[in-house]
Amino acid sequence: ERVDEYYEYLKGNISRDDLWNKIPNHMINSVINKEISPKTLPEIFEKIDNELKGEEVGLVIGGPPCQAYSVAGRARKNMEDDPRNHLYKHYVKFLNRYKKKIFVFENVPGILSASNGEYLEKIFKAVKKEGYELEKQVLNAKNFNVLQDRKRVIIIGWRKDLKLQYPKFDEKEVQFEVLKHLFSDLPKLKSGQGEWNVSKYAKKTNVYLDSTGIRNGIDFTTQHIARFNNENDLEIYRIAVEKWIKENKRLNYAELPKKLIKHSNTKTFSNRFQVVNHKGISHTVVAHICADGHYYIHPDIEQNRSITVREAARIQSFPDDYFFESSRTAAFKQIGNAVPVLMAEGIANKIKEML
Repeated sequence: ERVDEYYEYLKGNISRDDLWNKIPNHMINSVINKEISPKTLPEIFEKIDNELKGEEVGLVIGGPPCQAYSVAGRARKNMEDDPRNHLYKHYVKFLNRYKKKIFVFENVPGILSASNGEYLEKIFKAVKKEGYELEKQVLNAKNFNVLQDRKRVIIIGWRKDLKLQYPKFDEKEVQFEVLKHLFSDLPKLKSGQGEWNVSKYAKKTNVYLDSTGIRNGIDFTTQHIARFNNENDLEIYRIAVEKWIKENKRLNYAELPKKLIKHSNTKTFSNRFQVVNHKGISHTVVAHICADGHYYIHPDIEQNRSITVREAARIQSFPDDYFFESSRTAAFKQIGNAVPVLMAEGIANKIKEML
């Protein structure tokens, strides 16, 4: 019944407040939406303790904001001065308080080389001091049936007394393609077109969409809406797609006709316009997609646009009934910062085996 009410909200038949008022209080109270800091930790711990009612915590999953460890982030800001680089200390406080059996710590590959590995060493040292063993691996979303080449550092730790080991993940390449399988059933759009709420499917589902749960039973999806682009950008998109489809080559910004070049710096980010791979899997979706879609051009030249919110969500393997609140910009940012759903599920299943 509550699922039906949620779908009524997606269709725009009831308001967000109407839906919110139907959610039981115990569910609302179990979510703590607060910044983690020395100031807020006592209150957060108190709320968690009240929810636990003496039960043991089996698992904690988290990771500090990725931008602090990204190469671009390091170029912009002094690493030591960025408070985000010290959030792992708060994470360790949770391990200290609840003595969890297992924890999962996710971050970008940049954490491996940040300050020549110094930050990672600090994290390992702090966690081992609390009585945990831990290991790290670089896992790729494409090995979890996600149609995206996305590498992430996954650290898994366990209490020393449990004598566990890092689970073995199979490295299996997906056999499906973005354009043929992931985007094929969505309505075709031009720049600036689409619906924030209901979009009816243009075609039947397929094996990939069904087996992954991306198409999960309802007859519509939402947020299949494309950015508006000016004629200059659209002309660049046409050139980029044609070069990619016909020559299997990426566009170099400096090689565009001079009338189309609007940035004086043609050396840095020469690949600022990039087409999503039509015959394979997508390159990594990052939070910058909220600023513009130039790095995620739709491979169908007839549509000539950047990808929609729903297409980006599908690349991250979100199910079609998952709705991203607030604005289009906020939705893109949430999607770019997320761990792909199928990857999270694959890791969770291994953790369940360990427990």
